[in-house]
Amino acid sequence: MNKRRALYGTALLAGALMLRPAYRVQAAELPSGLTAPYIDATVEQARKAFDVPGIAVAVVQDGKIVFNRGYGRRAEDVHSAPVDSSTLFAIGSNTKEFTATALAQLVDAGKLKWDDRVIDHLPAFRVSDPWITRDFRVSDLLTHHSGMGLGAGDLMLFSHSTFTRKDVLAGLAYMPFTAPFRREYAYNNLLYVVAGALVERVTGHSWEDVVQTRLIDASGLAACQSTPPYKGQTDVATGQGDHAPLPEKAARRFPAVGPAGSIWCSAEGMARWAQIYLGGGQTPEGKRIFSSESRDTLWAPHALLPLPDMAALTGTHFRAYGYGWFMEDFFGHKRVWHTGTIGGMVSYVTFLPELKSAVVILTNHDDHNATYALATTLSARIATGHSADWISYWKHEEDEAKAHDSVAATTTGPGSPARPFVTLQTSQRQDYIGDYLDNWRGPISVTEHGQDLRLTFSKADGLAGTLKALPHDLFVVRWDNREEDSEDDAYVQFERDVTGKVTSMKMQLLGSDFSFDAQDLHPRKVETAHGEAHP
Repeated sequence: MNKRRALYGTALLAGALMLRPAYRVQAAELPSGLTAPYIDATVEQARKAFDVPGIAVAVVQDGKIVFNRGYGRRAEDVHSAPVDSSTLFAIGSNTKEFTATALAQLVDAGKLKWDDRVIDHLPAFRVSDPWITRDFRVSDLLTHHSGMGLGAGDLMLFSHSTFTRKDVLAGLAYMPFTAPFRREYAYNNLLYVVAGALVERVTGHSWEDVVQTRLIDASGLAACQSTPPYKGQTDVATGQGDHAPLPEKAARRFPAVGPAGSIWCSAEGMARWAQIYLGGGQTPEGKRIFSSESRDTLWAPHALLPLPDMAALTGTHFRAYGYGWFMEDFFGHKRVWHTGTIGGMVSYVTFLPELKSAVVILTNHDDHNATYALATTLSARIATGHSADWISYWKHEEDEAKAHDSVAATTTGPGSPARPFVTLQTSQRQDYIGDYLDNWRGPISVTEHGQDLRLTFSKADGLAGTLKALPHDLFVVRWDNREEDSEDDAYVQFERDVTGKVTSMKMQLLGSDFSFDAQDLHPRKVETAHGEAHP
């Protein structure tokens, strides 16, 4: 996720969108401030502004799904099939509310408590600090206030990773703490994987089976599944930059990420999920999925967050995280929401509970700007009856960020005239060649290929790149897969001991995608090209 830039001027936000009606529905069916033609026109405006292939939108009001429609196409290919209300999208981190809800069901059943110690249910659970290990509570898995850094350990989940959940649990003990326990907010996926392991331990079933049977199937969520699609499935969206064919088995995609981000669902299915939450854990037909007390607990603020840049523009005075949900005040109303980004897709689910409203937005575009613009626009219309031009706002933010990055890359970035790459002699390249081992990410190798050095991760399907040299043992790794990984190019700084031998390396991302957490890596050299051992 890109770092937010400075606020856009408020003058641009003053006017309402001028939109052309597409068709008519009964006004009473939709929340006050919204009409079907308005939604149609706004979605198409966002699709055009941000070049989004496909979008699905659903609206819930007073316990009913009052709008549910697809726009555009399922893939970047201009000949791909159209999106409809049943098209499967990856919802990414909106999976987290399902994991939190699965835990809530166990609390409802008396099988665990929110303040139970994790080690009392998962004896193998370890973090890097023994005291924190002993005091880590079930609730601490869900609030992003553990003290670990932003996106800690995400390289075990993403970027071609073949790690299993067992590997993740074993590597957790090597994650450094960058802040005091329970003090500062830093978004964390690994601990939701642990939460999923806890569900498995208490129930005796896989997280996938629990979520599928006890939440998705029990709730009647149409076109929704706890695992990614597999070969033979139809009506499936393809994320931006993802041209790989569907695998034979869903488990082959992101094998460890499940409880943090593996669910795929349609707008229709997510709209029904929203109905159940607005109904206090009960389906429209009266079937109890989880208790209203648990819903209120999940939606209660448990950890404070910094205010967003646009807080003054949305009347936001607080922001917090509950269990699997963000919340804030929004133009005088409580708003509960979550986003998800994975596999070239972005999702957004947002509630205005006091107004009995919810909006679902699913896109197959690896850029949050369109999704955020639509969610803010539609939520503002429900809350106030009008909206600023949030599409222009987020477009300006995107354009400014791209311009800033472009100027930096061409003027002061690696490979620019100010910082040209250097050519290493054969003898110089030999210093770096060898095997390296990181405590949590595992083996990494540096090899020679012609005049180039190559960096390759093990336990990864295709994460490799070419090292381009800068002075003073500094390199930039340029990943082979430019379409998927190019924004994750990183600095690689090799370190030497007092004798001048290379002993280790550190990495730092050039960009701002926190899920490529190269800064947490510190691989030590375990073997040189001549087989010399190093500690």
